[in-house]
Amino acid sequence: MKQKRLVIAIGGNALLDPNGGKSSNLQLEKSKELAISIIDLVESGYEVVIVHGNGPQVGQIYAAHEKFEPNTMPLKECTSMSQGYTGAHLQYAITCEAMKRKLDRQGISLITHIEVDPKDEKFQNPDKPIGFTVSKEEADYLTKTYGYTMRESIDGSGFRHVVSSPRPIKIIEMDAIRHLIDQRFIVIAAGGGGIPVIRQEDGTYQGVDAVVDKDFASEKLAIELDADYLIFIASVDSVALNYGKPNQKFINKLTSQEAELLISQGEFEAGSIQPKIMASCNFVNSKKGRKAIITSIKKCKQALNGEAGTVFVQE
Repeated sequence: MKQKRLVIAIGGNALLDPNGGKSSNLQLEKSKELAISIIDLVESGYEVVIVHGNGPQVGQIYAAHEKFEPNTMPLKECTSMSQGYTGAHLQYAITCEAMKRKLDRQGISLITHIEVDPKDEKFQNPDKPIGFTVSKEEADYLTKTYGYTMRESIDGSGFRHVVSSPRPIKIIEMDAIRHLIDQRFIVIAAGGGGIPVIRQEDGTYQGVDAVVDKDFASEKLAIELDADYLIFIASVDSVALNYGKPNQKFINKLTSQEAELLISQGEFEAGSIQPKIMASCNFVNSKKGRKAIITSIKKCKQALNGEAGTVFVQE
């Protein structure tokens, strides 16, 4: 019997302490917690491929360089750094958890490049939040000192730096990803949405300063791998209407048509939950029978059984 294939997209915030902890050691400990749930799925017979986000991590790297060595470290290089150390944490944690259970599997993290369109309108309209939430005073300082574009969160919790986030066209290392999966590795790929590149006239690639949204990169990867499920790991167990308001309401199931209508009505925050919902709709509409799920890592297994999370299906 063919294994069900899952692409699991883990948000960068899921690797941090919700109370504000930002250290590398803390991220490693969170990776170990995530690895328990990932290996649970592998032991249950699922074939798992992982994409991690990097919003807070790449923002932290970029801000550090801007503070001490302005204009020396382009955003694309910061993306590759975040992809390397976050992928290493997950790879280590997954391999160690498999070893504890005497499971003959290993994690492997692949540095991944993503082709984008140089004419993508997102280059002129930044909306991808990176870094950590800051106050209005801090946001004004960052705008004045470094020229950051700052945007207030929909829930009013503070401001974050936003950057260009073009849509992925092609995953450059796709053949290598397939080969590693065939060799029974638990693959971590397209970390942070991948390192964005554009195709030049001679057919080669050149890096560009942007952050590809890992949700759309995950959708692209899941479709290319003919996955059965695309699962987005969030900080909440389910998608909510009127998020953060007194009339907040969690949703168990949405058709792609219902979700698209809610997006058109401005229900979900751009650059946050909205890309997950859009990518979920695109994935389930790409082939009959596919499902997308948004849930927390601890509810992942229950969500696959229809007992938790928000499930997206075709109309």
